[in-house]
Amino acid sequence: MSFTVIVPARLASTRLPNKPLADIHGLPMIVRVARRAALSKALQVVVATDSSEVAEACATHGVRALMTRSDHVSGSDRLAEAVEHLGLADDAVVVNVQGDEPLIEPAMIDAAAALLQARPQCVMSTVAHALEDAGEFANPNVVKLVTDAQGLALYFSRAPIPWWRDGAPQAAPGSVLRHVGLYAYRAAFLRRFPTLEVSPLERIESLEQLRVLWHGERIAVHVSDARPGPGVDTPEDLQRVRQLIAPGT
Repeated sequence: MSFTVIVPARLASTRLPNKPLADIHGLPMIVRVARRAALSKALQVVVATDSSEVAEACATHGVRALMTRSDHVSGSDRLAEAVEHLGLADDAVVVNVQGDEPLIEPAMIDAAAALLQARPQCVMSTVAHALEDAGEFANPNVVKLVTDAQGLALYFSRAPIPWWRDGAPQAAPGSVLRHVGLYAYRAAFLRRFPTLEVSPLERIESLEQLRVLWHGERIAVHVSDARPGPGVDTPEDLQRVRQLIAPGT
């Protein structure tokens, strides 16, 4: 299995300023994410950023970083530029690991890459896990998805899907999937993605993966038995992650 991990990192964040540089027991969060990703089977791990501060922090700790433009509207657009800088072949597999996931499971990264390599009809793959908490099911910040019989994504939504017409979701445990924001792409598709028209569904849900489905492309879904560790969006999230990571590691 051969693939590259790219970690997009913007310094701007409304809920947690300078998020990639947030200190977690003496290391910037972006460095912890890159080191965690390096525990996967990836050939290389590269941070793609628009911030010289992030690039310098990476260099200080031996993490490779690329400078990219500051006007990208999505992480996928930033990855597309990074693919050009790296000169990756069109058939190369690229895994997008979010820069605010210092507890990302390396096995999930490997699974997403392996699934895409096994599904030649797909341009992307992603990860999900079973969701059985009623509060999360109703939470619009928790993205849900439904798949077909082949494990390909049919739709992603912030709304509770699928909806039980005649009863509560608890009547069918394991049939609700929570989306994990981890993607694998074919480099050729990443190069094409910025040229695709933004879809109406993407605008409504604010989910860029809906652009892929709207244009008729397929996304394979790996359903993980494990739930990933928490990501970092707020100061409260950062404190929780600090408690979960042992000092000195």
